[in-house]
Amino acid sequence: MSMSALVSTLRGPGRQQLFFSTTATTVRQATGSHLLRIPEFTKVRNMVAMGMKMRSSRFAVCGHNWRIKCFPNGFTEEHEASHISLSIDSASSSSWTSSLWAKAQVSVLDHAGTPCYTQSSQRDFSFTWSLLEFVRHEDLDKEKHLKDDCLTILCDLTVTVKVAPMPPFALRGQLAEAIWSKERPNVKIEVGHQTFAAHRWILEARSPVFKADLSIASRINDHEDTDRVLRVDDMDPQVFKALLQFVYTDSPPETSLLEEASTAEGLLVAADRYELEKLKRICEEALCRRISMGSVADTLELADRHRCPVLWEACMQLLSSPGNLEAFMATDGFRQLTTYCPSALLDLVIKKMACQERRITPACIAS
Repeated sequence: MSMSALVSTLRGPGRQQLFFSTTATTVRQATGSHLLRIPEFTKVRNMVAMGMKMRSSRFAVCGHNWRIKCFPNGFTEEHEASHISLSIDSASSSSWTSSLWAKAQVSVLDHAGTPCYTQSSQRDFSFTWSLLEFVRHEDLDKEKHLKDDCLTILCDLTVTVKVAPMPPFALRGQLAEAIWSKERPNVKIEVGHQTFAAHRWILEARSPVFKADLSIASRINDHEDTDRVLRVDDMDPQVFKALLQFVYTDSPPETSLLEEASTAEGLLVAADRYELEKLKRICEEALCRRISMGSVADTLELADRHRCPVLWEACMQLLSSPGNLEAFMATDGFRQLTTYCPSALLDLVIKKMACQERRITPACIAS
């Protein structure tokens, strides 16, 4: 398909309009302080080798855990053992993303609790920050800084977190949670008055239609730092929410949704649009259980328009029951079917039903 044809297809009736926008992200910031005390520091320094560390207990700032690590005789051989080295490290078990930064200021406290020998981070860091030459041993005064031979280090830590939007659906399991938390959502999908956050990589992996939409979006605007925005004007937000949940979890929608015929029909149409065949089959099977004489005409039209053989066959079985075809042909639904279904398809319906009514073998259909 040519580029112009692809654009025409994507921009045609019933398709998303593509445009671009930036995503406002909630930012949380908090500052916490922690003291690391090392009693008998001189004795400790004389006992431990270069690279050996003393570490603080965990302390929490902005929902993440941290530790101060002190190397009394330096961190590596590249740095003189005459210095104390420090590092501020993450102690959280959660995975790291680029949405978290921190800045640290560390100081030695004198007897009065006043900071001295202070150093600060000059840039954001997300995992660890090291001061390889924090303070020289000879600069620590026993009377001023090592009262009772105890070294006290104060760490002031400021942590900034960009909070990604919460998923608009139940994730159902650790795998789905891992998929959502892998990175910040970078696609917004506007459906009616609601906006859903999503990840481009998962949309492209699950649906070739989403992949085509986002590919066109990228060609129109090649700014990598701009979040893609897809707009869906002809779908119920509740239906799209269920579709998006299936994209992330690959699990059936909630039973209550499928029990509502209008929602199940809307979800089938959405699944067909985005080529989610498994979801489409789930919706077919749900609608099969709700076919009645009052709905069979609409259901046949739906099955024909969206190529649903399972749903089509269920309608055939209903109409093949004794008396049902004759009763159906007397309804407005039958006249509706003659208007909206292709004539060849309608002939097939009539021939098959007539054969079943007269108990003639199906071979007569092909005659």
